Amino acid sequence: MAQGVSNAAAVSWPVIDLAMAITTKFFESSHGVRRISSKNQPTQQMITTSLTSNQPAQTSARNGSTPLIRLTDVRKIFVTDEVETHAVSGVHLDVRDGEYVSIAGPSGCGKTTLLSILGLLDTPSDGSYVLKGTEVANLSFADRARIRNREIGFIFQSFNLIGDLTVYENVELPLTYRGLSANERKSAVMGALERVGMVHRARHLPGQLSGGQQQRVAVSRAFAGKPAILLADEPTGNLDSRNGEAVMDLLKELHGAGATICMVTHDERFARHAERAVHLLDGQIVEDRLAA
Repeated sequence: MAQGVSNAAAVSWPVIDLAMAITTKFFESSHGVRRISSKNQPTQQMITTSLTSNQPAQTSARNGSTPLIRLTDVRKIFVTDEVETHAVSGVHLDVRDGEYVSIAGPSGCGKTTLLSILGLLDTPSDGSYVLKGTEVANLSFADRARIRNREIGFIFQSFNLIGDLTVYENVELPLTYRGLSANERKSAVMGALERVGMVHRARHLPGQLSGGQQQRVAVSRAFAGKPAILLADEPTGNLDSRNGEAVMDLLKELHGAGATICMVTHDERFARHAERAVHLLDGQIVEDRLAA
């Protein structure tokens, strides 16, 4: 059996927040990013195809009346070199427990920014984000980090596995920050690796795996801690079509077992795996419909 992570302090990142440590791509510049409020900005017209009474939002028997996620008029504005970028503009979105939602749209439409807000990796410039009944704006930094670790599982396009840790240790690492015993971590890790068919690779390093295998490990890391929601950012983007379909089948299996999934993708083939499709354009939701 692969040796577990016995000393979390050996990892140079803050132990409270793995997600922030491995995510660095959200609209940064060499001059920094300044957040501003958009309260005085003109409201852009939004054309939204909402779910109607003939298309109930509760798309799963597991769904309750209260959304797991509720975004109300959420906006995100970046200012770099005196240029304002309205990455997200007046988004209203509910996601209920057990839903599988794809978020699609052209490059630069705000998909990744929206996902980073949902994952508490970034904060809105304006608007309200309520997660499991709690207004995110009222949370401290430590509370946000704790929720990221316990309630949200992240799956990244580039896998974001740590190269000098084994497969076992990569999946175990987020669990060490929860105060679980070694036996509890072992049970969770081996169960997750078995689910994705990677137990036989537990002692291997990421560099010894194919791209498809690395993404399977990344998926197992995301759900090993049984989060409330899985957020996937282009999970098939670095994979060939065969491995991409395999990862999509795995996400479908996880959803069938009760997982709530929000997935960003630009590929319509993979968007069809979700039961609900949200389309963004210029930072706005222009379509929100149940899958055919």
